[in-house]
Amino acid sequence: MKKENSIYRLNRIQQYIMQMRPVLNMEALFSDGTADYRNPTEPKPGEEVTIRFRTQKDNVDIVWLCSGDAHYRMLKTETTGEFDYYSVSVKMGEEPFCYYFEAATGLLHVFFDRFGVSKEPRDQYLFRIIPGFSTPSWTKGAVMYQILVDRFYNGDPSNDVLTNEYYYIRTPSKRMEDWEQCPSEFSVAEFYGGDLEGVKQKLDYIQGLGVEAIYFNPLFVSPSNHKYDIQDYDYIDPHYGKIVSDHGERLSDGSRDNRLASRYVNRVTNRENLEAGNRFFAELVEEIHARGMKVILDGVFNHCGSFHKWLDREEIYAASGNYEDGAFISKNSRYREYFHFQDTVSWPYNTTYEGWWGHDTLPKLNYENSRELYRYIMGVAAKWVSPPYNADGWRLDVAADVGHSPETNHRFWQDFRKAVKEANPNAVILAEHYGDPAEWLKSGDQWDTVMNYDAFMEPVTWFLTGMEKHSDEKKPELKGDAESFESSMRHFMARFQTSQLLCAMNELSNHDHSRFLTRTNGMVGRAASLGTEAAGKGINPGIFREAVVIQMTWPGAPTIYYGDEAGLCGFTDPDNRRTYPWGKEDVGLIDFHRDMIRIHKEHSALRTGSVKFLTGKKDLLCYGRFNRSQQFVVLVNNAAEEQTAELDVWPLGIPKDAVLNRLMITTEIGYSLMPERYEVTGGMLTVKMQRYSAVVLKCE
Repeated sequence: MKKENSIYRLNRIQQYIMQMRPVLNMEALFSDGTADYRNPTEPKPGEEVTIRFRTQKDNVDIVWLCSGDAHYRMLKTETTGEFDYYSVSVKMGEEPFCYYFEAATGLLHVFFDRFGVSKEPRDQYLFRIIPGFSTPSWTKGAVMYQILVDRFYNGDPSNDVLTNEYYYIRTPSKRMEDWEQCPSEFSVAEFYGGDLEGVKQKLDYIQGLGVEAIYFNPLFVSPSNHKYDIQDYDYIDPHYGKIVSDHGERLSDGSRDNRLASRYVNRVTNRENLEAGNRFFAELVEEIHARGMKVILDGVFNHCGSFHKWLDREEIYAASGNYEDGAFISKNSRYREYFHFQDTVSWPYNTTYEGWWGHDTLPKLNYENSRELYRYIMGVAAKWVSPPYNADGWRLDVAADVGHSPETNHRFWQDFRKAVKEANPNAVILAEHYGDPAEWLKSGDQWDTVMNYDAFMEPVTWFLTGMEKHSDEKKPELKGDAESFESSMRHFMARFQTSQLLCAMNELSNHDHSRFLTRTNGMVGRAASLGTEAAGKGINPGIFREAVVIQMTWPGAPTIYYGDEAGLCGFTDPDNRRTYPWGKEDVGLIDFHRDMIRIHKEHSALRTGSVKFLTGKKDLLCYGRFNRSQQFVVLVNNAAEEQTAELDVWPLGIPKDAVLNRLMITTEIGYSLMPERYEVTGGMLTVKMQRYSAVVLKCE
């Protein structure tokens, strides 16, 4: 017999070893940035961090933690149930510490990163620790409630905007006499009278839902109902606050006057009204805090409004006689450098300035040209999170647009963070952002987190409805596509650090997009073309309840847009800004929200635990939330027929012979808290799911 050569003999030995060793169990491999796998989760520079990695029991030969060229061998420090846990301690420096894991069984090597298991290291999905960075503890998993004040509740009719009180964007102001009337297509000057007194009177309701933080759309002086065109950053709008001095005349008709009505001028420039409104806001925040809730303000720092005293295009402040000339009034105004005017001079002076997206009512602020403006806004950032107002953070409008260059933008937010955190270390800085937020999050020196479009609202909307978030487009192929949902979520969640993800604002609806309940009808279009009644036709409350179950069991801060919990419908802006339907609420839907919020708040695994996808299929979404003491299985059937889910649940740490208790079931017709027991056999769970249903199961 011919003698085997050495290479052939080595291959035979390798094959024998591979046959003798168990197959590497990929589903058992796990780590993330939660407390079970990183201690402390938010370390300081110079602090030692213990990092852990989980494998199946007796399934791997060696595990390394890899960071750049450094490989730290991890030691098996614990065996519990089906799993081994490997640990290593690393001392943090000043710079971010990025890492991934490598596990080997025999000749098989695999890598594990933020996305999951891979054959090669992937730089875009590295775990990341930012020494010295932390997000406020109260934000992690916090239940938030967004209020567009004018549409919530009118608690003080004496401060209502009056019909013909002033003229704004080609139309006079209009006081809406019918609370239930839908906003018109051009409704910027339509006012329903909602105010902060109304919020105060409804705090029992908000607190009763289980809300932990109220996010207000802009509150500062502004001529519009949405108030993203701020007129004065130092004061609460008297129409939201208090009007203690009220005199002057309204415009006699809808025609354009050279000056605004003296009544409006008096109301919004009168110091008595402005100071009274600020005092009332401080008192309101104090009461909200006494109820155990927080307050987040909306900060619009990319642009202001043409009414602003710095520009004064409408000559409000010139009419009052108590203010310096604005930049539109005089080319010698001290505020001229706050804006970017064209170089060409027109008679009697240049009045052509840069507006955000070309809107002349939204003059863009020119931070590059004015240190005075820059310092002033930093003062505003600190003022409202400091006594006597004590707000608990900022939501930042169009945050990526601030400035005229990336350098200015990042420097602005670095300085903004310093100003806010020095004034109130527990204040949150939460940005509106579409797309990858990593450039603002990766260094820990700018934003805390973002409104979570890419890693929540959009994937959830596509999976459950097949609709784009404005209802402007429909992609039926994405409806029920569990694989696409999982891939999108894995990718976009990996762009966050865990502490950033746990406080990201997870919304189903808000003031910029169609109401989620309307998206369930699959109608493409807007109120202008379809009519407002169409927003409530053909809706599927069962799908909406599925969405709420996901919202309350997904990593992040579940945020309810006022009225969603009461069954409010609406196409995109302005139809999504209908008034809260007091007296005509869907009481069952409110109760459902209250119960899901309670389930979310009562369990640490749902607030700060890990998340792991389980086996899914068309229209069937399965995932777990878990920590070492609690394990949950969440199942969503988005099909029009019953389905049976058969899945392994042991990767969540659920014993292979456990019993799961049902905490919630939703269907097309309602929901139930009636408990039901499900037995796990050999690590496998079988659940028969009704059409358009969701269940939340907890391991006993």
